[in-house]
Amino acid sequence: MSGRPLLVLLGPTAVGKSEVALEVGERLGGEIVSADSMQVYRWMDVGTAKPSPEDRARVPHHLIDVVDPATPFSVADYQAMALECIRSIHARGRIPLLVGGTGLYIKAVTDLYLFEAMERDGPTRRELQGRARQEGIEGLYRELQAVDPEGARRIHPNDARRVIRALEVYRATGRPISRHQAARRDDEGFDLLMIGLTMEREHLYSRIDSRVDRMMALGFKDEVRRLLERGYGPGLYPMRSLGYKEMTLYLLGGIGLEEAVRLLKRNTRHFAKRQITWFRPDKRIQWIEMGEDRDEGAVVADIVNMVEGLPWNT
Repeated sequence: MSGRPLLVLLGPTAVGKSEVALEVGERLGGEIVSADSMQVYRWMDVGTAKPSPEDRARVPHHLIDVVDPATPFSVADYQAMALECIRSIHARGRIPLLVGGTGLYIKAVTDLYLFEAMERDGPTRRELQGRARQEGIEGLYRELQAVDPEGARRIHPNDARRVIRALEVYRATGRPISRHQAARRDDEGFDLLMIGLTMEREHLYSRIDSRVDRMMALGFKDEVRRLLERGYGPGLYPMRSLGYKEMTLYLLGGIGLEEAVRLLKRNTRHFAKRQITWFRPDKRIQWIEMGEDRDEGAVVADIVNMVEGLPWNT
């Protein structure tokens, strides 16, 4: 055990992650690190189901309202901020709870993806790609074997993308990619407990429909209108996200309000299915069933008992 606990609470949208996380956070003296790719944006509150000021007063939350909607924000940006938050939480002697449904954000933290500060289409990459086209990938793989034999063993000789990536990292930093990865595992590795909340499909869909109705009652239409008035147009990535896309289409005269709400409910159901498909292959996740016959308190108690049974040094 590394002595760096990390409780991950994940699952599809509307399954009840936020409510359970609040209760667990209070019981364990934890702090929540959001793993929601839309909650990082300011002024996008109703449509992203951000925790209320009252909820944030109950349990500290991080990585909410980080950037404006027009500011580029990458998975690498999220990873760096999330790891810093988690280090600070550990330094305070508290348990970090990584909570959300954005699978890539969660994996960037739990699997410590390596992101290098390099141009995506820089001269080194163009040179290596050109050599691969002209000479084949075999020569580049031999070069990788010479500078990073350990890294080469982990990459298939015909995987041009990963071979080029590894050589690019070596040239940019002077260190093999395998050493970067090993250092990150040693420095940042966590004692993980990954909990997935699940629910019978029809019950989940009913909750999604109710959530959309509640969003509309809370003024979601006006929230999107204010964003458009601020100059955040439909071409921006956040404005193309679930909910904002449908409501923008309505406000710009493309469809009626009833159709926008219908599409939002349908698209949210499809999104929940994709989330489930993303998370299911991860064997580290321990799934807990939510449902009408099993209240939130019982689920919270289960999670707290699981955490308290672990040899975490907090």
